[in-house]
Amino acid sequence: MRKNSFLTLREVVLFGLFPAIIYAAQLAMSALPNIHLTGMFIMLMTLLFRGKALIPLYVYVLIMGLTNGFNVWWIPYLYIWTVLWGMTMLIPKKIPDKWAMLVFPTVCALHGFCYGILYAPAQALLFHYNLEQTVAWILSGLPFDAMHGVGNLFMGTLILPLLKALRRFTKQS
Repeated sequence: MRKNSFLTLREVVLFGLFPAIIYAAQLAMSALPNIHLTGMFIMLMTLLFRGKALIPLYVYVLIMGLTNGFNVWWIPYLYIWTVLWGMTMLIPKKIPDKWAMLVFPTVCALHGFCYGILYAPAQALLFHYNLEQTVAWILSGLPFDAMHGVGNLFMGTLILPLLKALRRFTKQS
């Protein structure tokens, strides 16, 4: 592809591979409640491709809808992963490794711990919950959000080593 193209050939290939890998990893880990590699991969894509990471992110969201049905569970997927993308975009590009080792897993974990809170607006709108019902819905999901956050914390430790390897592969600094 030409240098002034929006996407390079390598990006086109990776933007097809990342959603497939995320989906396959989610299927492989589906027996574990709220423990998966999705957040780690979304952060990794964002750190590598910045704004362009929205492309594979939404390809993944589309794959989830196509394979699992476009139902009410899917609607929050239209924004919930974008929150993690946005949080990751706030991380400085040249963050030192010693800070990245702490920041990457922390951001990933924070998204997992807040997943139910992030999901709640869609639940409230779709099911006409009032504030009390919405808070009850959030509270009932806290054990799952706790597992999600702890799982994301551990999965987030993979981000820095994978980022270094992929930057070498994609020849990024």
